[in-house]
Amino acid sequence: MSSIQLSASKRTEFGKGAARRLRRASQTPAVLYGHGADPIHIALPAHETLLALKHANALYEIDIEGDKQLVIAKEVQRDPIRDTVEHVDFLIVKRGEKVEVVAELNIVGDAAPGTLVLLDHQNIAIAADATALPESIDIDVTGLTAGTQVTAGAITLPAGSELVTDPTTVLLTVSEPQSAAAEDEAEATETTEA
Repeated sequence: MSSIQLSASKRTEFGKGAARRLRRASQTPAVLYGHGADPIHIALPAHETLLALKHANALYEIDIEGDKQLVIAKEVQRDPIRDTVEHVDFLIVKRGEKVEVVAELNIVGDAAPGTLVLLDHQNIAIAADATALPESIDIDVTGLTAGTQVTAGAITLPAGSELVTDPTTVLLTVSEPQSAAAEDEAEATETTEA
């Protein structure tokens, strides 16, 4: 996996006022931390940062005035109204190092005819090489019949990845849709009991 390149400059001013001035100048405040080093406070170009953060579990190479750091985004604060990035916390990583990330689940294939696939969890936690982080993990439901449950331990992870989520966690369930007659019968039963 190739890294996304971003250029940054070091910040010497801190606090809300300094952050507002940066944002007005089309810059995004950020901090890099990890591996026992002191936090590095930086300013990133706002538009390029917004575009770069659209990729889930991406690896970034940030050039801080000639000093390059490999990082992943750990926390992104966004303005929900303007859809802008307010602040980013990056974790410094090294090639070959395993890091824990959350990967989105993606259902592929079609379950048995007349069934519904109910996703109980949208994502799972895995540990993977910092240079090979998956954006999503596919769960193949082809031909699964009603009553089938797929647990975290039963899915195929990308090569080199390890499951962090409890393997007994039910990720999805295949069920039969409840018929209108069954719904009417259930309502009638509730009415007579009340």
